[in-house]
Amino acid sequence: MLSEFFQFLFSGITSGSIYALAALGFSIIFNASGVINFAQGEFIMIGGMVTVFLVKLGVPVWAAAPAAVLAAMAVGLALDKLAIEPARNAGVVALIIITIGASIFLQGIAQVLFGKGQHALPAFSGDVPLRMMGATLLPQSLWVIGVTVVIVAAMWWFFSRTLTGKAMLATAANPLAAQLVGIDTRFILLLSFALAAVLGAVAGIIVAPITLTSYDVGIMLGLKGFVAATLGGLGSFAGAVAGGVLLGIAEAMAAGYLSSEYKDAVPFVLIILVLFFLPRGLFGARVTERV
Repeated sequence: MLSEFFQFLFSGITSGSIYALAALGFSIIFNASGVINFAQGEFIMIGGMVTVFLVKLGVPVWAAAPAAVLAAMAVGLALDKLAIEPARNAGVVALIIITIGASIFLQGIAQVLFGKGQHALPAFSGDVPLRMMGATLLPQSLWVIGVTVVIVAAMWWFFSRTLTGKAMLATAANPLAAQLVGIDTRFILLLSFALAAVLGAVAGIIVAPITLTSYDVGIMLGLKGFVAATLGGLGSFAGAVAGGVLLGIAEAMAAGYLSSEYKDAVPFVLIILVLFFLPRGLFGARVTERV
């Protein structure tokens, strides 16, 4: 039925928006440093968990959410300064292992601070479903999609209209040339981790009322963000958004028309197909020896 199709489509776009934000984080850091940051999912976890516990302490959501974003940003900056920068001359495999170790470390800290249970964040504007094209849509889904659209537009403006954004693009294109014209590439790397952390935290906050959150929620979301970034073309910002949305829709359609048991298998099937047939991704991002 057409209503079922739209139901699956809306669900896929909602989850795909979260994957797109995670994929953008991967792409920003990869462009700035060549590092694939497998701790990106933990920024999502921090955003959701810190917001939930601040709300439980009586802090209103409008104040708790920015505080959680700042907390994730602080973690991102610490990850760069304490782990990535001291090992900047190490090989790619070593850097990847460092980010995986950071991910495990952050999960352990979150488990100690917040416990092992799942936690819910109240919906931003109620739980009464909306009817659209015969399908039902939660108001929180509109928040997810709307916030993602605003962030993508803000990112486009930042990279195309600001000197700092253009400096990040220049660093991504040629780090040595960027240094020669006076760009502080070390600051750009620090900024990339801060920006990726903000994107992850926002994703964790807006999705928490729908999927709940826990200390280990970042594992799967981070992996799916990486698949989305690879699907679109690792390092391509447009590809990260497109890859996230396509992955979300593919998941929803597989769960709806086949079985929900296949939902989490879809990303890994897609990444195998991409690596075999489209190693540069859908948007043909540059491939370097760092991958």
